[in-house]
Amino acid sequence: MAQPDYAPVEAAGVSPAIILSALGAALGGLLFGFDTAVISGATEALQSHFALSDPALGFTVASALIGTVIGSLTAGAPADRYGRKRMLLAIAIAYVVSSLGAGLATSWPMLLAFRTLGGLAIGAASVVTPVYIAEVSPTRFRGRLVALNQLNIVLGILIAFLSNYLIAQNAAPDTAWRWMLGIVAAPSAVFLLVTLLLPESPRWYVVTGRSGDALRVLQQLGFASPEREIAGMQGARVREATPRLFQRRYATPVGCAIAIAMFNQLSGINALLYYAPRIFALGGAGTDSAMLQSVAVGGINLIFTVLALFLIDRFGRKPLLYFGSIACALALFLVGFQMERPVADGTLILAGMLGFIAAFAVSQGAVIWVFLSEVFPSEVRGKGQALGSTTHWIMAAAITWTFPIVAGRVGGWVFLFFGAMMLLQFVWVWRFMPETNGVPLEKMRL
Repeated sequence: MAQPDYAPVEAAGVSPAIILSALGAALGGLLFGFDTAVISGATEALQSHFALSDPALGFTVASALIGTVIGSLTAGAPADRYGRKRMLLAIAIAYVVSSLGAGLATSWPMLLAFRTLGGLAIGAASVVTPVYIAEVSPTRFRGRLVALNQLNIVLGILIAFLSNYLIAQNAAPDTAWRWMLGIVAAPSAVFLLVTLLLPESPRWYVVTGRSGDALRVLQQLGFASPEREIAGMQGARVREATPRLFQRRYATPVGCAIAIAMFNQLSGINALLYYAPRIFALGGAGTDSAMLQSVAVGGINLIFTVLALFLIDRFGRKPLLYFGSIACALALFLVGFQMERPVADGTLILAGMLGFIAAFAVSQGAVIWVFLSEVFPSEVRGKGQALGSTTHWIMAAAITWTFPIVAGRVGGWVFLFFGAMMLLQFVWVWRFMPETNGVPLEKMRL
């Protein structure tokens, strides 16, 4: 990896303006988590209301993920052309419309259409939000600030599980699913208002030849030496020659982005989140207990994501993945073996699920979006983030769509497969993954 020939001058700490900008953009992550997980509490009601088979239910849950593939694949170009802020505004509007439409759906095709629109927003947010935060963050604090997006994702997941539980307890059974899906409109409207107040990315201004605007934003954000920051960004812009992603000099970051995104989903995380109540029910939990245990999953996810914020810049990206690979594998093996017993022990299944979620949150969950936002050099960062996000969502859609079918046929063996993939991830991290901690974005050359 090339060493930087300039050093960004940073303040001793992070200014409140930078933190507020990162938190505002990270609300897109909260909606990412909320909208992704909220359907977990509605699967049985949707299957009954629309008379869906298991494959049709899997497609219904995966419809949002199909949208995420399209959203993540197409978000990079408009974000580069029109700016990060305008894309965040479009994402917020899509969240509001999709959640209201899904809650009011009168037919299965209508539900699929609005869930797919919500998926478009999620996929686009997974590209634009980490890039925006990385581009307004000082190098020394970039990992923690980008990880705020992941913190908001898991906070959104927890809110979704808690919201589902409360709605299931208080709403009429035939309308509860509508409230579960429609309530996402409330935080979506807040995100829309907050996005109007965000500054544009200074790096995007420099890339589009608006250095004066970039200087103004850097001064507003409280950078210690805005002029020197701009000089470094302009140097990266001058180096841009042929910004095609698929060429030899980008082979390492491209390969790493695809690998980390695939392993993230081969852990089974989205399948476990979407079908958590069903998994707990298979372990012997009643409906209300399964919903409440799902809330526990969301709570553990949040706690260990907060822990990751304090670890990711101190220890780096690779050590967290070393730990997470082994811990996730052990937890998944525990769940798988219990599922294969004649009478599953619900307590051990809960322990395995919570252990997996904790290990995932402090490792893969925190690292993936940070790593994708920084592993590519500046001239192809938007395209590279889109590649990693698209790979992530293709895998998520495939696994989520097929999980109820495969789990129904092979039972606990599906969890043993996920565990084996985590051991394979350990080998990949050890042999091939570079450490990106502390490298200025303008000097990311692998």
